[in-house]
Amino acid sequence: MPDSRKKALFILSQLNNDDIDWIVQKGKKEILPPGKLLIHEGRQLDALYIVLKGTLSVLLEADRTKELAKIASGELVGEVSFIDARPPLATVKAIEETQLLAIPRRQLVTKLEHDMGFASRFYHGISLCLADRMRGTIRHIEYGRNIELEQPELEREDINPNVLENLALAQAKFNWLVENVRV
Repeated sequence: MPDSRKKALFILSQLNNDDIDWIVQKGKKEILPPGKLLIHEGRQLDALYIVLKGTLSVLLEADRTKELAKIASGELVGEVSFIDARPPLATVKAIEETQLLAIPRRQLVTKLEHDMGFASRFYHGISLCLADRMRGTIRHIEYGRNIELEQPELEREDINPNVLENLALAQAKFNWLVENVRV
């Protein structure tokens, strides 16, 4: 099974090959050295990011020593701010050299406004991604309360079988995306 924590797979699982081709054509590969900030808390984003390789750290501006989460290959970055158009609530920096696919916000918004099929598939994928994150957050809170949960991670049985099948295909799409994104 593909790693269900790879949030980009939820979006890629819903997009068709033409959609992925568009993302590769419009997106730009960025490389962050260790310690470089990608996102500054409170500052607007101009792109939606897919982590191709590497690891990022999510920190609150007030306490940059406390890591809230790590973001690794196959994850999305900036999707919540993309959806609600508000500034991010946290800072994100590279832990190691990290390769990203940056999809420019303005171009993505235009595509969503003019291609209803793409918009439907994209927003369905985002909703699956955010629903998975919400379930994971709830499990994490329950786990923190010492409720007897063996594993706080998403289990295979928790995923709709149709989505699970699409995630396997999405892993192949992600691998293709990594190989074909331009510098």
